[in-house]
Amino acid sequence: MEKLSLIAQIIVAVSIVIVWVFRYDNIVKEFKQYGLSDLTRTMVGSAKIALATLLVAGIWYPSLVLIPTVLMAILMISAQYFHFKVNNPWQKRMPSLFLLVLCILIAAISLNLIA
Repeated sequence: MEKLSLIAQIIVAVSIVIVWVFRYDNIVKEFKQYGLSDLTRTMVGSAKIALATLLVAGIWYPSLVLIPTVLMAILMISAQYFHFKVNNPWQKRMPSLFLLVLCILIAAISLNLIA
């Protein structure tokens, strides 16, 4: 299961970097659609990049994994809330839902709930 957690950590971290660095124009549009400020967008983006970095560091230092994973899951729950609030189609909701599921899996493995 440890290998599964490592793969999930990499998927979450790389996904966050791709979205928040290379597809930033989409993020700007979405946050405007949600009615959120530029400051909020900057804070969320900074938090996600920092948490993604900690997930990668957690490959070598497993004690770093649980808290960033739980915080990332909270951010993904928030993303789901805003997708539902503006009634986005499922195709827009799926990426954050998939990352939420991966975060739950990582946390469960980190807590030894899954052997």
